[in-house]
Amino acid sequence: MNSKFLKIGAIGTLVGVTALTGMHYFGCCSKPIKPFTPIEDEIKKPKTPQKVGIIGSGNWGSAIAKIVGANALKNPDFFVEEVKQYVYEEEFEGRKLTEIINEDHMNKKYLPGIELPENIVADPDLISTVKDADLLIFVLPHQFVPRILGTIKGKLKKGVRAITLIKGVNFIDNKLVLISELIEKELECEVCSLMGANVANEVAQEQYCETSIGYKNVETGILFWKLFNTENFEVRIVNDVKGPEICGALKNVVAIGAGFVDGVEEYGGNTKAAIMRVGLMEMKQFAQMYYPSVQTETFFESCGVGDLITTCFGGRNRKCAEAFVRTKKSWEEIEKELLKGQKLQGTGTAIEVYEILKNDNVIDKFPLFKTIYKIVKGKLDPEDIVKYDQLD
Repeated sequence: MNSKFLKIGAIGTLVGVTALTGMHYFGCCSKPIKPFTPIEDEIKKPKTPQKVGIIGSGNWGSAIAKIVGANALKNPDFFVEEVKQYVYEEEFEGRKLTEIINEDHMNKKYLPGIELPENIVADPDLISTVKDADLLIFVLPHQFVPRILGTIKGKLKKGVRAITLIKGVNFIDNKLVLISELIEKELECEVCSLMGANVANEVAQEQYCETSIGYKNVETGILFWKLFNTENFEVRIVNDVKGPEICGALKNVVAIGAGFVDGVEEYGGNTKAAIMRVGLMEMKQFAQMYYPSVQTETFFESCGVGDLITTCFGGRNRKCAEAFVRTKKSWEEIEKELLKGQKLQGTGTAIEVYEILKNDNVIDKFPLFKTIYKIVKGKLDPEDIVKYDQLD
């Protein structure tokens, strides 16, 4: 057996041999399985190769297409060679974007300089992309998900399975609604989640990183592991769909706080570390308050502390929050100037999380989230970020 497949990430614990047996693969244990890396030689092949469809073609969607296309070619017993990718049709440099991707094998607008596998087929027709798929990958801005689901509902193969890579949540009537919940409800299918410390450009450049797949059915989790795992994009799977998703949304709020720290000259690395530690604790508290099934182990995987670290040091939310402090410009101006069409999610999530906690009369249990919200809204100065436990 190749020892490579027993390798674990820098954060986590070695799973015993029992956790990697066939009994666990088929979900016969009553307790949640600890996070683990599947053993390549023991993975069960599907009855027929699975056809994959990707919904989304931005920066992250294009980086993922590179991985998925290569793995589909590499594993013909598991996946159909052709991978369709839904691309919202637009023009770039005088050509249709789908034409550029299919002829030049590169998304020159959203992921320039990165070659895509030739089996990635850009399709401007959403229904054409998804109607024959066995596995659907959702990797688009979260605000577009309801419309997409309404369009494809009732037009999918029976037994289709989905995975969301969307780091965002919806808030409906002051209630948190996860993307996986929306997909599961509207499409009536099994849904997994993939989240982690994954900056799209670095993933596309094949810089080593880890990620986490959350699953309910371990067979499905392992199948998606096979679709995404590479030597440089190392996947661990966790028996927890909702935990990775919540981490993916809330870490953006903490990153706003980290950006405030970076913008205040008097604060440094020690201050940021303190904000990140408290932020992680409030992320865990929030997740397990609203979703008791969320596993504590999830927060020590790439989707938890790993993603929090990279976002607080290199993400767009941190960058914009620092600019907010230094330039005194509005969030709208900063988003337009710095993100070039991408969306700033942390501020909106901070506001919506605050409203949920306030509505449920538990806001005082989350002093850092409360303080970040008030700075975002201009009710406190950025310097007050360190006074989170002193302010009312």
